[in-house]
Amino acid sequence: MDTAPSAQPLTPTAPAARNRRRVATAAALASAVEWYDYFVFGIAAALVLGGLYFPAGNPAAGVLASFATFAVGFLARPLGGIIAGHLGDKRGRKPMLVLALTLMGLATTGIGLLPTYDTIGVAAPILLVALRVVQGIAVGAQWGGAMLLATEYAPEGKRGIYGSLVQLGVPIGVVTANTVFLLAGAFTTDSAFAAWGWRIPFLVGLLVLALARYIHTRVEETPEFREAERALAEQEKTGHASPLRTILRGHLGTVFLAGGSFAVNTATFYILITGVLDYTTRDLGMQRSAVLTVSLCVSLTQVVLIPASAALSDRIGRIRIYALGALGIGLWAVPMFLLIDTGSLLWLAVGTFVGSCFLSIMYGPQAALFAELFTPEMRYTGASLGYQIAAVFGGGLAPFVMVLLLETTGTSMAVSGYIIGLTVIALVSIKILADRAKARGDGAKTPAGGAKTVADGGRSD
Repeated sequence: MDTAPSAQPLTPTAPAARNRRRVATAAALASAVEWYDYFVFGIAAALVLGGLYFPAGNPAAGVLASFATFAVGFLARPLGGIIAGHLGDKRGRKPMLVLALTLMGLATTGIGLLPTYDTIGVAAPILLVALRVVQGIAVGAQWGGAMLLATEYAPEGKRGIYGSLVQLGVPIGVVTANTVFLLAGAFTTDSAFAAWGWRIPFLVGLLVLALARYIHTRVEETPEFREAERALAEQEKTGHASPLRTILRGHLGTVFLAGGSFAVNTATFYILITGVLDYTTRDLGMQRSAVLTVSLCVSLTQVVLIPASAALSDRIGRIRIYALGALGIGLWAVPMFLLIDTGSLLWLAVGTFVGSCFLSIMYGPQAALFAELFTPEMRYTGASLGYQIAAVFGGGLAPFVMVLLLETTGTSMAVSGYIIGLTVIALVSIKILADRAKARGDGAKTPAGGAKTVADGGRSD
């Protein structure tokens, strides 16, 4: 049975403003560099990895194999969320974030140095898949740690805006990854880019290790975890201190509802940044650099919209904003691909820009919303699992599903239908979460981002 957790105060102590700023900045940077490392693989998968590591007579088959490797990273993300969530709830948010950053830096650099199929044969795709799995574990571990460092340090009534600083890591990572790929392409010929230029963005990812060192030495553990640590110490005396067991036995329904609510966001996002890149360059004949530039410019708009929607959620409630974004994604799915199918750079920009706006509206309050679904003793585990379930069934499979739908149906409207189906799942999940919050709150109306969790009646609807 999915019972409500008993609420714990979300800000038991008041950290100094300077310390809050340092922690929030470190969490945002951690998210940005981690997502940069993760996204360079997606861009490379759409542009070059298929031919280099999965040679095949049919170009679509190579892209499918490349996107399947891209999806493998998502399948590994729940494992990272489970391991880091369990340890993060028991041993602290900071050490798990440092470990995640270190793993990501090493894996990304390894991909940048990996020989191709022509050099080492079948060992090349095997090693590529293995390194992608490590990337998946790392990003699965990272999000919960960075998100909780930010939200658990947030002042009362500002958890949404603090959580959005971590969410900004996604568009910043996309912009940076696209920029580095554009520069690599601009300063190399097509043959040089295919031979070695594509490796440069992966080698830049090594800088993440410096940030891991900074967080390890300069960032303190969150006050909420210190409070939860004392409660866990008491539970350990009775042998009942397993956050993962608590989630699996009492709150698995909330985890799946969280994942169901967010899958449409991750699916549409990865369709836009990787699936559309392949579709427009391979099927519509558009120029790689032009499409990358559009993706970069569209992602820049998210830097403004994500914190704006998060700040609004601090005022009028998380789920209202969250549901509005989800509804918009579903309604725009058909017009978006009709515009993309024109092959016009202008209409590509318009279609993806509007879609990106709805993604941002939904993504802004998501970190705070997921944090508020669980109490501190199980928050890293519960929030991470919900997010990573969405990543597996939404983001990881989305580019692969998109290529498969295009190849089998011959129309992009099948991709629109896929997005609409996920939207329905999202809206149903959001409605159930909102109804549970109202029922458990017994009509209580605390300010969004106040002292109560959603499950205890905090206002998220």
